[in-house]
Amino acid sequence: MAGGGGGAAPPPKQEELQPHPVRDQLPNIAYCITSPPPWPEAILLGFQHYLVMLGTTVLIPTSLVPQMGGGNEEKAKMIQTLLFVAGVNTLFQTLFGTCLPAVIGGSYSYVPTTISIILAGRYSDIVNPQEKFEKIMRGIQGALIVASTLQIVVGFSGLWRNVARFLTPLSAVPLVALSGFGLYEFGFPVLAKCIEIGLPQIILLLIFSQYIPHIIHGERHVFDRFAVIFSVVIVWIYAHLLTVSGAYKNTGPKTQISCRTDRAGIIGAAPWIRVPYPFQWGAPSFDAGEAFAMMAASFVALVESTGAFIAVSRYASATPLPPSILSRGIGWQGVGILFSGIFGTGNGSSVSVENAGLLALTRVGSRRVVQISAGFMIFFSILGKFGAVFASIPPPIIAALYCLFFAYVGSAGLSLLQFCNLNSFKTKFILGFSVFMGLSIPQYFNEYAAVNGFGPVHTGARWFNDMINVPFSSEAFVAGLLAMFLDVTLHRKDNTTRKDRGMHWWDRFRSYKTDARSEEFYSLPFNLNKFFPSV
Repeated sequence: MAGGGGGAAPPPKQEELQPHPVRDQLPNIAYCITSPPPWPEAILLGFQHYLVMLGTTVLIPTSLVPQMGGGNEEKAKMIQTLLFVAGVNTLFQTLFGTCLPAVIGGSYSYVPTTISIILAGRYSDIVNPQEKFEKIMRGIQGALIVASTLQIVVGFSGLWRNVARFLTPLSAVPLVALSGFGLYEFGFPVLAKCIEIGLPQIILLLIFSQYIPHIIHGERHVFDRFAVIFSVVIVWIYAHLLTVSGAYKNTGPKTQISCRTDRAGIIGAAPWIRVPYPFQWGAPSFDAGEAFAMMAASFVALVESTGAFIAVSRYASATPLPPSILSRGIGWQGVGILFSGIFGTGNGSSVSVENAGLLALTRVGSRRVVQISAGFMIFFSILGKFGAVFASIPPPIIAALYCLFFAYVGSAGLSLLQFCNLNSFKTKFILGFSVFMGLSIPQYFNEYAAVNGFGPVHTGARWFNDMINVPFSSEAFVAGLLAMFLDVTLHRKDNTTRKDRGMHWWDRFRSYKTDARSEEFYSLPFNLNKFFPSV
């Protein structure tokens, strides 16, 4: 008998030993996909989504435009166009695509291919920077227009529906987890470029979103729901005071760009009012090799978006996505890439991972909130000067937000483990091997490119190099592809294996009609389901 007080502890009751119940819809969400918050709250939450998606929208043109020969004016125009197209695409996706509260914005997946187009030999002898910028932009437009056909065909033909039917909770875990965790290089490494504003931002974000609600148990969720607005405003003012007081007067150019609030050069260059219009840079030019390379990037974005859509459906407290709905969403994403090519954003479209993470932070998965944020995107893209004010937030502040949002998306992937049998060695092998290789292979490809200036596949045809190097540089792509391949080839038809993979939980969502809730979450507006039935 144990020494001390009153003898041994009583044996635990049977129900205490039960594992946590499995949920196909995430509980504890304040407003799910179909229930909008009150209007004032919805508008503020929509504005918060707009603020979060600005990061990628600003960072991509900021890195590309100088290489294309453009100045601040071109950069401001490109950011406005990217914002405008993102707003339109988000509206289409929430109304006619998956109907999930997913923001469709710019994507880093297209950047390596875009840089290849910028470095193409046919632009090297153009002396005038303005002319060079426009010619390169037209080349990118042509590649995007052709590449959009891949997702349009794969999505609307139902081909992706047939592929997605092979997806099980087990193979979805590495795909969704690395859609978030795989973006680690955009988190702390960017934050650390200006640690004195990046660190306060992440600390304040954690205090507002996690610790204040933990200490104060109130009915109104003000601090956790609007943590982004509170923390960004405070740190932005602090960064501006540092800039004005001359703290960065004698620092190097890299620190100036990362830390100063007046270095973006967008506010001065942005016009007061300007509506982006199709073919604003001129008629697109087409090159077969570049179009193929952009198609490879588009395929990578398609796989990454599949992971992000699953995370969004989880955080919107909807049921798992039926494959036909996922396919429809991919089709509309293809239309989004087509718009990107027609308007000349210089970048393709995919699901914004950071906005998927914001759904988790606010616990508001309402479709209306994201539609309001799309309204903000279109509004601020037309009123250039006002939009430029928000677009000049220093990158380390945005990177601090990413640290939390990408982590939330990664954990949405891990939460799918509840459907799988973690005591099965086959499950352990598929999970461990695909996640490890999903981190290891892209690390090799990215490191090789950083050291040598080109990827491991290095032939005379630049477009061919991109078709191999770009997919294998994406963590989510490698992990998702490997997990799905291993899962499909290693399973037996018996019932135990199906249960180990979590298939018995997802069986009723493999078709649109087998679960009554699919109609509630994923049906098209204006009675369009009559004309475009889901299967």
